[in-house]
Amino acid sequence: MPEETLLSDEFVRQLINVGEVDILIGLPTYNNARTIQQVTRAIQAGILKCFPRERAVIINADGGSQDGTPQMVTGASIDDIWSASKVYALRTLHAVSTQYAKVPEPGRALRTILAAADLLRARATVMISPDEATIEPDWLQRLVKPIYNDNFDFVSPIYRRQRFEGVLMRNLLYPMTRAIYGCDLHEPFASEFAISSRFAGDFLNQDIWGDEWARVGPEMCLTISAITGKYRLYQVFLGMKAHGNRTARDLVFALRRTVGSLFFCLDRTFPSWSAVTSLQSVPSANGHCEVKPEAVKVNRKRLREMFVHGVSELQPVFRSILTPGTLGELQNIASLDGDQFRYPPDLWAKTVFEFASSFHKSVINRDHIIQALGPLFRGRALSFLLENRDATEDQVEHSVEALCQEFEHTRPYFLEVWNHRK
Repeated sequence: MPEETLLSDEFVRQLINVGEVDILIGLPTYNNARTIQQVTRAIQAGILKCFPRERAVIINADGGSQDGTPQMVTGASIDDIWSASKVYALRTLHAVSTQYAKVPEPGRALRTILAAADLLRARATVMISPDEATIEPDWLQRLVKPIYNDNFDFVSPIYRRQRFEGVLMRNLLYPMTRAIYGCDLHEPFASEFAISSRFAGDFLNQDIWGDEWARVGPEMCLTISAITGKYRLYQVFLGMKAHGNRTARDLVFALRRTVGSLFFCLDRTFPSWSAVTSLQSVPSANGHCEVKPEAVKVNRKRLREMFVHGVSELQPVFRSILTPGTLGELQNIASLDGDQFRYPPDLWAKTVFEFASSFHKSVINRDHIIQALGPLFRGRALSFLLENRDATEDQVEHSVEALCQEFEHTRPYFLEVWNHRK
């Protein structure tokens, strides 16, 4: 898509009126009226507290909100924050909103924000989730300072979660990216991050934007580009990660955005990841906060039923995706009752790798492959919950580390099935 059609004339005029900036804060929104005022105020407070001398702008890329979200972003007054903090910015903090489409599309939103950053020559671009109600003003400083002070290119967060939050991240996204790319970036799919002008410009000019998987999950593509492009990576601790209101139907959407984009990137980056021989540690800023275990209501019976139903009903699909041995083991697990249920880490790693290989070969429609992973992931999620139901926070982290090592141990098997002609 040519850049002149990516940015509307009115949006370009507003950007020209802003002028060059040091820091650009991107807010991709769609009907976020419930949280957007709190998020915007935290960003304003962060600029006042940490960057009062820098030229800054908030860029809201909106996907067709009907609840007044863009008006809340551009209409947020900074006067109350000035009065409360007794700190005054030496430069105007601008806020500009544009509607990039009538329906939300994550890739188009990110591309719009990066194009604005390129036009304004932003030294650092920070992406903030409009749903992140737990955001603190200091987050901005933690994300930007490594780029400003130490010339890092990609700053990724580390969150503290409740025991059973982030199951997809802990059981698939982190273990797989760590094993494949040899990089212990804890949040390969992050909703908050910062990137340098160099990396932002390079990523903006990549030829991925026309692909469906990049449009659905650009955050994963960005992370893997940072890893394989030999950019300077850094991790910062941000604190608690809030969980939003989710429904069962959200799982397929989440898998498409994350796992689908990850599998898509494997094809593009094969020369890079196939040569990885060791694990490289990404430097991190220390941080910690205590997490009080919360009573998480999980319908274990329902998770098991969905797993069992999926293994039974999707057998024709699984025969195209999985090896006979893996499918046979899954059928054995489906026969287990209650607390005996266990989806072991080694089998889970083999399952994910066989799915990735089948996605690479397009043995069936790729979207159907991602959807078929849903019931199996629910089975692994149930096993994770059962394994850690009485665990402390440290014990849960130890369990995640053990799973990562299992993925790393199974990596040669992945190369074998990847290269095997099916």
